[in-house]
Amino acid sequence: MRAKQWREGFLIGILVLVAAWFISLIWGLAGKAQIAVTQANDAKRQYQALEERKATLQANVAALDTSRGRDAAIRTAFGVARPGEEVIVVVPPIPATSTPPLSWWQVILSWF
Repeated sequence: MRAKQWREGFLIGILVLVAAWFISLIWGLAGKAQIAVTQANDAKRQYQALEERKATLQANVAALDTSRGRDAAIRTAFGVARPGEEVIVVVPPIPATSTPPLSWWQVILSWF
């Protein structure tokens, strides 16, 4: 009887160790899967950002393929003008501030 209990206890101990080992393997796989999903989502976001940048750059290249686009790029980059063009400077209007006339005693005090 004692030997049978000892074998059962030994078998239960081994099964507990195997179960713990399986749980640790599953835990490790779950962590690796989480890392893989996170990296996949990051890669998708980077890909979308690169696709948007590609579309922007293609639009810029298409604009520069025209003579008007090249002209605008040169004007913007180097601040040049065609012969005969003049510079127009737009100045905002000076706000009209009306100052009330000074009274006679304020005029006298302003002399001091």
